[in-house]
Amino acid sequence: MRLGLALGYWGRGPDPRDLELARQAEDLGYHSVWTAESWGSDAFTALTWIAAHTSRIRLGTAVAQMAARTPTATAMHALTLDHLSGGRMLLGLGLSGPQVVEGWYGRPFPASPLTLTREYVDVVRQVLRRAAPVRLEGRYHTHPYAGPDGTGIGKPLKPITHPLRPDLPVLLGAEGPKNVAQTARIADGWLPLYWSPTRAAAWDSALAEAPPGFLVAPMAQARICDDVAEGLLPVKAMLGFYVGGMGHARRNFHADLMARMGYGEAAERIGALFAAGRREEAVRAVPDAFADEISLVGPRERVAERLELWRSGPVTDLLVTAADPVTLRVLAELNG
Repeated sequence: MRLGLALGYWGRGPDPRDLELARQAEDLGYHSVWTAESWGSDAFTALTWIAAHTSRIRLGTAVAQMAARTPTATAMHALTLDHLSGGRMLLGLGLSGPQVVEGWYGRPFPASPLTLTREYVDVVRQVLRRAAPVRLEGRYHTHPYAGPDGTGIGKPLKPITHPLRPDLPVLLGAEGPKNVAQTARIADGWLPLYWSPTRAAAWDSALAEAPPGFLVAPMAQARICDDVAEGLLPVKAMLGFYVGGMGHARRNFHADLMARMGYGEAAERIGALFAAGRREEAVRAVPDAFADEISLVGPRERVAERLELWRSGPVTDLLVTAADPVTLRVLAELNG
């Protein structure tokens, strides 16, 4: 199992520590570093900055949002950064949810997310392979455009720039069983959001069609500390925000996933508290047991024991969110 560093996206602004963490991760032998986006900083610009200050570590988006760009624009970003970094790019894509897609990007959330994802990946693959001009007659993406408001003179094109790697890895953030099963069929890897090593068998059927070399790269907050309860507070804060605030009461993929993992009542309570503006109570309502099973928190010996659980399943890459150099170093030592 390889280690990656997940830096996420910016809050108020760039954190100068991120670049130092990325450099340290590279020195410690971490395989990859990952950036993300929500509705603020974008994933590709920050990753390019890191690329310019590193030389070996792989560079991934976890995730770049599909609603933010057309698939051809996303492919352009990926092939450009792959060239500039000497072939280090890993393209992680995600659909996001209705509140973000419609509220931030001003686009309708697709009636068939699976179809949109499949078409999006198809176009990205066509660009990266550059075998022929891009063509697709899809439900959500059409190349060339053939809608009634078009000119009718759109021309099939292939990229002027030759991609460095036609097989540049494409990974997908997916949460539902059908979405994960499709990911195993059309992508090079899966980016799970909440991963519990004790529940890995639940995904066996969804991953049954995954090809050899398929990546399973979940994210996990990590912290080496003496007080487990205190160390779990940032994990609970993240869960309170995602489960309570990153979705609507009628459609919240994060709450649905938490419910599938056996914490349905807690997810409902978190959502209700968050909606009522009682955010601190929402964080406290996150069960310690749930926060603990999806993270690596505690003294070195405890984390070492739990790390063995992560290594025993299908995980190929553990993407660690850690704000301190000590935790990064200890995890590198424990992972060998």
